[in-house]
Amino acid sequence: MSEFLVSLLGERLVNSEKAEVDVQSLGAKLSLVGLFFGCSLNAPCKQFNASLCEFYSRFKKASEHKDNLEIVFISSDQDQKHWHDFLQEMPWPALPFKDRHKKMKLWNKYKVTSIPSLVFVDSATGKVVCRNGLLVVRDDPKGLEFPWGPKPFAEVVAGPLLRNNRQTTDSSSLEGHYVGVYFSAHWCPPCRSLTRVLVESYRIVKESGQKFEIVFVSADRSEESFKQYFSEMPWLAVPYSDEARRSRLNRLYGIQGIPTLILLDTEGHMITRQGRVEVLNDPECRLFPWHPRPVLELSESNAVQLHEGPCLVLFVDAEEEGELEPAKELIQPIAEKLMAKYKAKEEETPLLFFVAGEDDMSDSLRDYTNLPEAAPLLTILDMSARAKYVRDVEEITPAVVEQFVNDFLGEKLKPEPI
Repeated sequence: MSEFLVSLLGERLVNSEKAEVDVQSLGAKLSLVGLFFGCSLNAPCKQFNASLCEFYSRFKKASEHKDNLEIVFISSDQDQKHWHDFLQEMPWPALPFKDRHKKMKLWNKYKVTSIPSLVFVDSATGKVVCRNGLLVVRDDPKGLEFPWGPKPFAEVVAGPLLRNNRQTTDSSSLEGHYVGVYFSAHWCPPCRSLTRVLVESYRIVKESGQKFEIVFVSADRSEESFKQYFSEMPWLAVPYSDEARRSRLNRLYGIQGIPTLILLDTEGHMITRQGRVEVLNDPECRLFPWHPRPVLELSESNAVQLHEGPCLVLFVDAEEEGELEPAKELIQPIAEKLMAKYKAKEEETPLLFFVAGEDDMSDSLRDYTNLPEAAPLLTILDMSARAKYVRDVEEITPAVVEQFVNDFLGEKLKPEPI
């Protein structure tokens, strides 16, 4: 366990007294680590830290699992004094301020897109046990449900579901169906835009004979708003009054923002977290149920994924959609191999793959990242770290791409700033 934690966090952490904490000394009984991503200048982080301190103190005093849990602060502070002042409020250790490389690796590994964020991981393997620790602290203040691991969708969603005609059906009716779990709210403009598209997608899939259902999990701020919004939807919803069930579903899928559409297969296993992107990219639903594709063609609707972690982007001289196919075929075997490797380890792939032609989206990305106009151009872009890696070669071959990917994953490449 300690060897893995050292590889994840480094050999030394620091505490509020500026003393070093040996990672290997965290305890033989340790089974769960809560990675607290935050910043001293962020008001919600300050508020959550106060709640987390109460939770931590209560857990360490009263829980039979008190020796099985530790929390580590992963800061995005740019000022060391601000960081240290914030650390003074915490009874747990933190990653050293200067270890920015390790911090960015953790942000990318656990795909943190907003703060505050608390991710519980298995201390022996680093696998995510629970993505949405904020809801754990809120919903299980005594820590009675430790270690907060994932439960089957059927168990978490169990109970009556609504239709907008006020009729109810039991969640058991979802058995044998593909299911879209739709986290959305009326106050959110992107949510309303997606809902209009999703209504049509839902109709197309249902009319094709597929067993498909959507369950709306509301983030509306009142029951009246929920009712108004749900009246536009032809699918099912968790009752707004059942806040506990809505919260458990948010926790199950680690929801960090809306709209989010999770697609599940007929056994309740996740197909993709990117249902929003898939629906917008495939209005005719030809690719339903939208299994992840190894290589994506960069578009306005999927560009949001560039911010979810490192992405390989191969820019090519192509103005028409079909002209991107040779580029996709070139990198697809490498992408498939990487996906298979990490799927076998039950981990998310550490790199997404895109091809980009000549269009406004590609031009905007080049401008934003200050890339040359050359084509073909092989790059890896890490937006959260504001870093880019460029392979400047005369000919891009599968061997060149594979070596580039391996060097990146092996941390052998020197980043350039974005």
